[in-house]
Amino acid sequence: MTNAAALFQPFQLGSLHLANRIVMAPMTRSFSPGGVPGEDVVAYYRRRAENAVGLIITEGTTIDRPGASFDPRVPNFHAPESLAGWKKVVDAVHAAGGRIAPQLWHVGMARRPGTGPHPDAPSDSPSGVLPDGKKVGEPMSEEAISDTIHAFAKAARAAVETGFDAIELHGAHGYLIDQFFWEGLNRRTDRFGGDLKGRLTFGEEIVRAVRAEMPAAMPLILRYSQWKQQDYTARLAETPQALESFLGPLSDAGVDMFHASTRRFWIPEFEGSDLNLAGWTKKLTGKPVITVGSVGLNSDFLGAFMGEGSPAASLDGLLKRFEAGEFDLVAIGRALLSDPQWAAKVRDGRFDELADFSAEALKELV
Repeated sequence: MTNAAALFQPFQLGSLHLANRIVMAPMTRSFSPGGVPGEDVVAYYRRRAENAVGLIITEGTTIDRPGASFDPRVPNFHAPESLAGWKKVVDAVHAAGGRIAPQLWHVGMARRPGTGPHPDAPSDSPSGVLPDGKKVGEPMSEEAISDTIHAFAKAARAAVETGFDAIELHGAHGYLIDQFFWEGLNRRTDRFGGDLKGRLTFGEEIVRAVRAEMPAAMPLILRYSQWKQQDYTARLAETPQALESFLGPLSDAGVDMFHASTRRFWIPEFEGSDLNLAGWTKKLTGKPVITVGSVGLNSDFLGAFMGEGSPAASLDGLLKRFEAGEFDLVAIGRALLSDPQWAAKVRDGRFDELADFSAEALKELV
C-alpha cells in the first residue's frame, strides 16, 4: 500500500510556510472574461486550498504589454478590476489555509497578430522569426524590451500589494522569456542575443527587476523547460555542464526556487544518471525545486488537449525520487483539474477514489 506521508511534511523558504509539498501547477483556463477573475475563479482556487494543496500557482496571468495575451478571457495582472478579483482569490485561499503565487506571463510570438485583448498590437518576440528562420514579425526594440521588463516589475509590485505569498515567472514552453533563452528563436546580435550569456540577459534583467519589488524573504520562482510547444524535442542544454551555465546566472540574479517543467517526471534528463530535470536543477544550483510532469497519471498532458484521457497511476516512483531528495515540491496539473480533492485523498490514503483523467474535465474546470 502506497504511503504518501512524506509529501505532507511542512516546507519553508523565507517567508513562505507551506503545510505540505503539494503544489497546484499553473493551468490556463480562459475563464476570466475581459481578463477579470470572477467569483467562479475564486471558488476554483479555494476548493483546491480547502483540500490540502499546500501552494497554488495560478494560471498564467499577463503583464501590462498590449501583445502579452492571446486570449481576452485569460486573466491579466494589471487592470484595477483584475487585481481586485485576484485579491478575492488570495483572501479565499488564505482563509482555507493555503498559500498562493501568481504566475506572471507574456506569451510573446505564441500570440498570432490580430488576437487577444489588443488585436492591433504587434506580437513581441526576440527576432520576429520562427525556428525555421521564416520571418513573421519585427524584433523587439530596446525600448520595447525595457518596457516589458518594467511591466514584469510592475506586476511583481502588484502581487506584493495584493498579498500573494510568492511569485512565479513563466520562463518555459516557448513563451516570451523562453524565446529569448532559445537560440531557435533568438537570432539577435545585440546584448540580448548571440551566445548563451547574451540570450540569458533578458531573463536575468526581469529577475532582478522583479526581485527589487519584492520583500527579501518572499520567494521568487522561475518555471523553465527544455521542451517548447513549437518543438517538443528542443533543448536549452544537452549536458549537465550546459545546464549549469544556464541556471547559474539566473540563480545569481535572484531566483529562489526553480520549477523544472517536463512532460513526464520519471524520464531521466541526461544519459548516465536517473535524475530528472528537477533533480539536476537542485544538484547544480543548491536551490529548492518543484518537479512536474504527468504526476499521478500515466501519460503526458499534451494528449489531453486532443481529447485523450489518462488513467490514474501509482505514486510509488514519485515517492521514491522524493524520499531520495531529488526535489522538494511536487506540482500536480491534470489530476487536480479533474479532482479538487486529489491531495486530500492522497493524504488520507484513499487511492481507490482517485479518478482517471477525462478530457471532459477540460470543459468543466470546477
